[in-house]
Amino acid sequence: MKFTIGWLKDHLDTKASTEEICKSLTAIGLEVESVEDRAAIYAPFKVAHVVEAEKHPNADRLRVCKVDTGAEVLQVVCGAPNARAGMKAIFAPSGSYIPGLDVTLKKSKIRDVESNGMLVSGAEMQLSEDSDGILDLPADTPIGTPMADLYGLNDILIEINLTPNRPDCAGIRGIARDLAAAGLGTLKPLARAGKVAGKFKSPISVTTSDTEACPLFMGRYIKNVTNKQSPEWLQQKLKSIGQKPISALVDVTNYLSIDLCRPLHVFDADKLKGDINVRLSRGGEKLMALNDKEYTLGEGVIAVCDDSGVVGLGGVMGGLDTGCTEETKNVYLECAYFDAFRIARAGRTLQINSDARYRNERGIDPAFTVEAVEIATNLIMELCGGEASEVVKAGDVPAAPASQTLRTTRVKSLTGMDVPEAKQIEILKTLGFTPTKKGDVYDVAVPPWRPDIMGEADLVEEIARIHGYDNLPVLSVTRDTPVTQEKPTANFKAVRHARQALTTRGLSECVTWSFMEDKRAAHFIEDGQIPPAMVLSNPISEQLNAMRPSIVPNLLEAAQRNWDKGLGSSALFETGPVFGVSHKNFQQTWTATLLRFGFTAPKHWEEGFAKETPAGLFDVKADVFAVLESMGLNGEKAQLSREVPSYYHPGRAGALKLGQNVIAYFGELNPAILEELKIEHAAVAAEIFLENIPEVKAKGTAKPLLQLPEFQPLSRDFAFLLDAATSANDLVRAVKDADKALITNARVFDVYTGKGIPEGRKSVAVEVTLQPTQKTLTEEDLKAVSEKISGNVAAKLGGALRG
Repeated sequence: MKFTIGWLKDHLDTKASTEEICKSLTAIGLEVESVEDRAAIYAPFKVAHVVEAEKHPNADRLRVCKVDTGAEVLQVVCGAPNARAGMKAIFAPSGSYIPGLDVTLKKSKIRDVESNGMLVSGAEMQLSEDSDGILDLPADTPIGTPMADLYGLNDILIEINLTPNRPDCAGIRGIARDLAAAGLGTLKPLARAGKVAGKFKSPISVTTSDTEACPLFMGRYIKNVTNKQSPEWLQQKLKSIGQKPISALVDVTNYLSIDLCRPLHVFDADKLKGDINVRLSRGGEKLMALNDKEYTLGEGVIAVCDDSGVVGLGGVMGGLDTGCTEETKNVYLECAYFDAFRIARAGRTLQINSDARYRNERGIDPAFTVEAVEIATNLIMELCGGEASEVVKAGDVPAAPASQTLRTTRVKSLTGMDVPEAKQIEILKTLGFTPTKKGDVYDVAVPPWRPDIMGEADLVEEIARIHGYDNLPVLSVTRDTPVTQEKPTANFKAVRHARQALTTRGLSECVTWSFMEDKRAAHFIEDGQIPPAMVLSNPISEQLNAMRPSIVPNLLEAAQRNWDKGLGSSALFETGPVFGVSHKNFQQTWTATLLRFGFTAPKHWEEGFAKETPAGLFDVKADVFAVLESMGLNGEKAQLSREVPSYYHPGRAGALKLGQNVIAYFGELNPAILEELKIEHAAVAAEIFLENIPEVKAKGTAKPLLQLPEFQPLSRDFAFLLDAATSANDLVRAVKDADKALITNARVFDVYTGKGIPEGRKSVAVEVTLQPTQKTLTEEDLKAVSEKISGNVAAKLGGALRG
């Protein structure tokens, strides 16, 4: 929000310095972003008289000018096509900084002719976008007049960072009100416009089809206007904050929007077809807006329509086809109050940023709508003439905000500041509140321009910020008992173990949004339908409008972005919540999610490594087992299942379970989803559900970190004939269960089907590691173990040793 000190003083009677004003603004929560003394910036530039303008001897398009600055006559080489003898222009001397070019002038020679300074264009002075010629001033402009005085740039420009909860300060009067409350002056009474008596009935009526979207719409027909240039005072106001004056009708609406935070719109009444109706867009309707862009509307946008269709986006922007021009003779004034939420959503969806949207979506004063019609009408008729109709109205002024109860003792208990009761009431009154004492409390009527006041704590905040946070008492924070370290929760420890394990495995930790685009999220929900509870009603971006059902898509996006920037393969992980709905209840689950993207090993000269090794299923399986091991759980003891979500590969992914609880998913991602997301590289992922992993508690005396066996381990190979549907994991479990004390490992190393193997069967070879602990195994011992293994496989899986 930008304003000048001069404009501020239209509403605030103050003698405070610029420094005092800026300090007070920041202290009361209107943080100052910048202060610009443009009089100092433009001080070198003054009006000069071009005495001569002769053709350059060495260039057809250049002129050698003799320029009278009032102090001396200088020679300037100029390339502007409109440079001529006798004109008045703005002269920039050598050594001055040209803001539009970002250069500092130096005395130089141009095509062997000396040039001292330059004659400048509007673009070079950042006054306009016109760079085709130098500024051509009226002939009676006095030589030596400072450019800042000529263009109203001798005022100090302040920009504040306005928070979304302060729509009242999107108008200069609101800022003045806050400063007056802070003791920097007195708020001047608003110049009340007299009610304009309508001379005739408006030929254009108005209706609203949705009173929630548009609670109040007021319109007025003004005929026989002359839409000319605005007077100098109005042009200077707009130019001083960087606005470009357009025409009197348009400038009036811009002026009142900035001055009083009252967005308005003017239609060329002769271009409207029939009456005005405010409704919600039906989807597919189009509008060519005032910014020369065409927009296709979805459903639910507030549309201001006539009989031909949409002519404006309520609270956002008007249409080009019904806009006012120099030829406008009859104008229709719109002064309405629209639903702030729908305006914000339409602006984000259509990606339109306008001054009207900026104010309307924050919530303007609905009660001021009635008076604003009269203020705008008076100003239009003062500048453009004309005759006004009666005001037409659809809807009513919304109810005033609810009154709030204030206990004056709450200021002390909530903030620690001891503010006298009389001072509290004075602050509230100066801010526009109406406190009425009822017993021991005050009933405080909230002004309609403060939609952010919703409770007693908000009133306390108003008193505290105006009284000054600098007055907060300085206290030493001490405690009677020593600080003791609280025992970490199981979930905290699980997250810590997972992060340490994955970092050790070479993965890099990420922190991504807890939101994502709904279309992307749908790929990671089983039925592809996002529950309404997971969709944000007011997202910060349309690309972040749904809670994430999985962290995998966020990591995919990060990895792809890294690849696109030339960073190559990625190994990423994140610990954080994912969201879902179960039995109509919103759920949050804490996971450790990891992704290996691209390749795990580069090309190498050694035989067998000529090609890069893509990330695979067993890489992430090892990552999962490392996390489980860090938490004291042997992953080999978990049940392995093929029941995985649909976003994993149907045949190259698995799940680990403890009973009915899934503790992890891992594997390749579904190629169809990768194609849909335009991911062209190998991607394997895992999700570890930390809350489902039981905390392993230490039992008895801690074992030594390293225990070396007394006897040498040995291995034996077995080949079993099994049903083709039997999983390798089932075979490994059956082998291990044959003798848990002696068998320490079992590993599948070969699977064969084909010649010599019956149809529907397969041969699976497994290496079994035996670790004796009591004695060296004899042949009889080995035979007994072998019989146990083959017997257990036969009993559990129906398998038989191959001959």
